[in-house]
Amino acid sequence: MKTIENNKAFLGLSDEQAASYQNAKCVIIPFGLEKTVTFGKGTTNGPKAILAASHEVELFDEVLWCEPYEKIGIVTLESPTIADTSEAAVKQLADLVSEVVDADKFALTLGGEHTLTAGAIAPYLAKHPDLVILHFDAHADLRDGYNGEYFSHAAALKCCLDQKPIPLISLGIRNISKGEAEYYEANKDHIHIYWGKDQANWDIDEILSHLKDRPIYLTFDVDAFDSSLMPATGTPEPGGLHWNFVMDIILKASQTGKIVGADVNELAPKPDLHGCDFLVAKLVYKIISYAFLGKAAR
Repeated sequence: MKTIENNKAFLGLSDEQAASYQNAKCVIIPFGLEKTVTFGKGTTNGPKAILAASHEVELFDEVLWCEPYEKIGIVTLESPTIADTSEAAVKQLADLVSEVVDADKFALTLGGEHTLTAGAIAPYLAKHPDLVILHFDAHADLRDGYNGEYFSHAAALKCCLDQKPIPLISLGIRNISKGEAEYYEANKDHIHIYWGKDQANWDIDEILSHLKDRPIYLTFDVDAFDSSLMPATGTPEPGGLHWNFVMDIILKASQTGKIVGADVNELAPKPDLHGCDFLVAKLVYKIISYAFLGKAAR
């Protein structure tokens, strides 16, 4: 698979620091899908902004007490020309991720709108019969299509569950439609929502119980963060999550189960808000680092 130059790739490593595709355990897939967004635009520029900001992320991790990239090996694929329709784009991404998974590597997709998760997760659904989804978001994304599009950012998790009704653990939800609420009520046996309004009272052990000893696919819509922290997204929502709380959950998830793949989506970069780009780049590095090394955290 074609990778980009190291000085333009995630973390901007030197040739001496960087891994080859053959030796890398983690593959970054930039996929700036933007077909169905309905409010703020700009997710197509998300991957490029994340890659640029990642060059400013400190390589040493104070929780893991090492430079994780050295132990993992991270490469970045060239951004593909995205297919014309959302349905075709989802299939295109599924094929890309499948190549990475078949090579026994960890795929992390950079979005792009949340629709992409239906494609990114498909190879993991095929590989892991006991997969569970750990979903950070402001929105439930359980609509049965939206505005005439089945593959829509507003239906991202419904599209995943339609492929296989596996356990879905959604954290930070604070925006849900009547139809989604009815779907949730009818599927509480495998959909577990932890509402943003209740986060001060979340039982972390209960959340982790759904993940215990299972392979985890982590999908992170950056509007899960409070809008004061993450205004650079199409549909920012107040009442959201904050950095240290999120980091603690991801670390504990990595120690309870095994994070096998991930995507980070819905960054819509804005001029003079480069802090948002940096936050997402650091989030990506943390997810990768904890996925591989979380069990050895200090």
